Amino acid sequence: MTEQENNNSFDWVYYILGMFFGILTAVIITGSFGFAILGGIIGFIIGAIFLNGIVKGREY
Repeated sequence: MTEQENNNSFDWVYYILGMFFGILTAVIITGSFGFAILGGIIGFIIGAIFLNGIVKGREY
């Protein structure tokens, strides 16, 4: 990766969105704080899978 690509990396957006919507989904379905944490972890993992499986190698 070049220096220019490192400065414009928005990979963190996928992780944050996955975690946010995982928490939101868990809270809406269960209404429990414990499941909100679990939903955030699962959302983070799904965001990582999406980033490394689907988006990896795409040209901007």
